[in-house]
Amino acid sequence: MIRHSVCALDCPDTCALLIDVDQEGGGSRLRGDPDHPVTRGFLCGKVARYLEREYSPERLLHPLKRAGAKGEGRFERISWDEALDTIAERLQDISDAYGSESILPYSYAGTMGLLQGSGMDRRFFHRLGASRLDRTICSAAGLAGLNATLGNRYGTEPEQFRHSRLIVAWGANIHGTNVHLWPFIVEARRNGAKLYVIDPVTTRTARLADKHFTIYPGSDLALALGLMHVIIGEGLQDAGFVEQHTSGFEALREKVAGYTPERVAGLTGIAAEDIVSLAREYATIRPAVIRLNYGIQRSERGGAATSAIAALPALTGSWKHVGGGLQLSLSQAFHFNRAGLEMPGRPTRTVNMTELGKALTEFDSPPVKALVVYNSNPAAIAPNQNLVLRGLRREDLFTVSLEQFQTDTADYADIVLPATTFLEHTDVYLAYGHYYLQLARPALPAPGECRSNVDVFRALAKRMGFNDACFDDSEDDMIRTLLDSGHPFLAGITLERLERERSVRLNIGDPFLPFAEGGFGTSSGKCELRADLWDYTPPVESRLGDAGLRARFPLELVSSKNDDSMNSTFGYRGATDAQTSRLVVHPADAQARAISTGDRVRAHNDRGSVVYTAEVSPDVREGVARAPSVRWNKMSPGRNNANALTSDRLTDMGGGPVFYSCLVQIEKCGD
Repeated sequence: MIRHSVCALDCPDTCALLIDVDQEGGGSRLRGDPDHPVTRGFLCGKVARYLEREYSPERLLHPLKRAGAKGEGRFERISWDEALDTIAERLQDISDAYGSESILPYSYAGTMGLLQGSGMDRRFFHRLGASRLDRTICSAAGLAGLNATLGNRYGTEPEQFRHSRLIVAWGANIHGTNVHLWPFIVEARRNGAKLYVIDPVTTRTARLADKHFTIYPGSDLALALGLMHVIIGEGLQDAGFVEQHTSGFEALREKVAGYTPERVAGLTGIAAEDIVSLAREYATIRPAVIRLNYGIQRSERGGAATSAIAALPALTGSWKHVGGGLQLSLSQAFHFNRAGLEMPGRPTRTVNMTELGKALTEFDSPPVKALVVYNSNPAAIAPNQNLVLRGLRREDLFTVSLEQFQTDTADYADIVLPATTFLEHTDVYLAYGHYYLQLARPALPAPGECRSNVDVFRALAKRMGFNDACFDDSEDDMIRTLLDSGHPFLAGITLERLERERSVRLNIGDPFLPFAEGGFGTSSGKCELRADLWDYTPPVESRLGDAGLRARFPLELVSSKNDDSMNSTFGYRGATDAQTSRLVVHPADAQARAISTGDRVRAHNDRGSVVYTAEVSPDVREGVARAPSVRWNKMSPGRNNANALTSDRLTDMGGGPVFYSCLVQIEKCGD
């Protein structure tokens, strides 16, 4: 028997899946659905092995309560009744003593499903009056930048990349983290298209590109302004599109006059002649498209960098062409009735998830006394890790973790609840890399006593005496509420249609050219050329930043995504750990420190230190080191990972983390 599902992991591809199921209900084979226009019958290496995770002997199957010290990871089995009663009683006691805002939910995109990620859980915490979580950890700066320029998060659909003649992958390791876009690029290149990559690291995608521009980390805004200098200075802009559909061009012309190729070369590490040729090609080759990804916005000027890059297609008029434009996130096209799903309730305190360490150790009005974690692993993924772990070790902090595996965060929990995987529950899925809405029903039975997030938060609501009708809603009720938005993009897309077709394209037209005739989502209705936002200052922690810091910590650390893992999801795999235990160092930097491949090395700064195995390689440029992330702390000799080195400073827009603005020193460990 073949059943259908959808990959719930945090990836733009949101793949449609087929699972072979035997007569006993067990899954024996997982593959991509060949009928889905983007999945096209194949899966990434991460998810192709997902049944290993489904049936792993390390899977959590029963509720647990802590039996040892926080962080020790020693637990004993309890019943669901004891677990739910304990959680409800503790949350009520904490709310009575300190106020409901002393309770903090912490979640992100461990599942991209709407019901399990932002459904009954939001209703529960909103009804409780808990603190709100500002979910900034991944994309907040980039989305803020995109909105500042375009007014909404639409973009070029992946199917149109086959028509492009120039594809610029800017901070986007497509082959490693967005692999279902790759066949469309291959098709375009067979028809003569060029692929250029802008990235400080030689990624899988960079190795396959026609040109690779090895930019300094965090200098993307400077490069964008340099490209604009050439385009405007040489009159290569689309004058008609600029006049009709943009605002602020004259101020921008004045601003970019100072960003000469020679100056920008010094700021970015890209040769002046390469800046000129890239600008000319981008402005004259038709159609040209930019695949922008979130790497560029994980630095101090990440929001402004995204905002500026998003303006380039308007300057050149490439939004008019099939195969032109830009793609970062397409998620806003899914105009759901989120208010109906989440039941927002009264406003309460908002806590930025990037600053979790501060929230757990410094907040006092009120202090955070309870932390409920689901769809995330903050002990491993949050910045300023040592401060986060200090907070998680507090004996007066009541922590609950809904998990599939005993993660680093689960080790610090007082109660651990076993969660279902996406193959075991109902959910509905948007995508941020294509325009297809998908439904998945349970394809496999949940093992042991695992329960879905919807079930858990519904049960907790009942335990706490919340008798609101919304807590009686079934999954189907919630889906119908989501779809009832009245927006034309969702018109005619019902639960029944999703049940029949499983994957339905939004009502956006084919091809979808969101800004071919303007229609930007800004207040002016035009693409905003935000010269007021686009002054480039190097990040404090960079080669051109604070000189004192640079003298002590001379290497720029980039802890970018590992190709064969998904944030911390697959950290228990031995092969994943081998990849994320590496520190890639340029040969010149290694020689200066007497470091060879295979040596144990220590990367450190004022926030912490981490032990790695060195890999000496020209895949990073001199002055840059790369730590593929995210390693599970418990797998490391020091029980930490690269986030012991990253700071919890915030980006210029959106309040996101500056993971890639991080200076370190590296030294060989003693024998």
